[in-house]
Amino acid sequence: MKLSDFDFDLPDDLIATRPANPRSAARLLVAAGGELHDGQVTDLVQWLQPGDRLVLNDTKVIPARLSGLRHRDSAQGPVAAKIEATLLEPRADGSWAALLKPLKKIKPGEDIVFSDDLSATLETVSEGQGHLRFNLSGTDFDAALAEAGAMPLPPYIAAKRAADEQDKTDYQTVWARNTGAVAAPTASLHFDAPLLAALKARGVDVSYVTLHVGAGTFLPVKVEDVTTHRMHAEWGKVSAQAAAEITATKAAGGRVIPVGTTALRLIESAAKDGQIHAWEGDTDIFIYPGFGFQVADALMTNFHLPKSTLLMLVSALMGQEEIRRIYEHAVGNRYRFFSYGDASLLIPAKADTPQKSGANS
Repeated sequence: MKLSDFDFDLPDDLIATRPANPRSAARLLVAAGGELHDGQVTDLVQWLQPGDRLVLNDTKVIPARLSGLRHRDSAQGPVAAKIEATLLEPRADGSWAALLKPLKKIKPGEDIVFSDDLSATLETVSEGQGHLRFNLSGTDFDAALAEAGAMPLPPYIAAKRAADEQDKTDYQTVWARNTGAVAAPTASLHFDAPLLAALKARGVDVSYVTLHVGAGTFLPVKVEDVTTHRMHAEWGKVSAQAAAEITATKAAGGRVIPVGTTALRLIESAAKDGQIHAWEGDTDIFIYPGFGFQVADALMTNFHLPKSTLLMLVSALMGQEEIRRIYEHAVGNRYRFFSYGDASLLIPAKADTPQKSGANS
């Protein structure tokens, strides 16, 4: 299985730099029953059935991108220079792992001032990451970070424009509550209060799980034999309640449909012998063609990067040829791609139910 098998041509102008407004006005490409249907995210109400269950990732993105000045003493006196930091994750000792730019010029012991309230000291450097000890902790740290930090937009958006205040709303789900992600579960960004209410009225159930999406989600695959790629680890939790709800849905004949690849990877990590269980820990599960899905019956997700592990995941669910056809349709019909782009609802043949009436093909 070669990396080149997951390549496709994507025009640069299809990369979305802002989301649809309102959120649920984004386009939705539904692949079901061997057919492709063009619509809007609001059409989910017609495609989902009473008794289906959406699995939502309730992680909350932190404003992890910081700009500051590093300070050190030199033979010529105090010296200050600009530095950028992207927080990755808190460490057990209370420090934060971070990507620092430029990393080579900063030395352990140097101080970085990000705002009047927020500063940090570089303690160590390891494996291309700096470990920062901040001057604040707890709610004081959260408040200072919210004031000084910017949302960590993906590289393909950040290359086109800087993050701004609007992103603090746009790059966060409406149900975000468990702080810890440095990237959003972007398929969930399409949901707003009216859509959630309409789905509830339809009889569609919802369960929440938590996977703190890491910056590693954007790392490119560098090996030609994709089966040798090693995934980054991310912390996740499936509560006993969520596991019981998902089990009950399966037993009643309903479909379990994760919203986003993060939710899918988590529930499959928590599955064993065809059953999902309460689970908590780090997962580095890598899903590519040949994977045996135990929990997920379908998937709502955005459109992904060429040669990415996420494209491999959807290929595992739908089949490589079918995904190639879906993506050719998406490009040809000018769907918007990536984090702020449009969505797809992928329903494998085994999970098909009677389709909605009046769908546009």
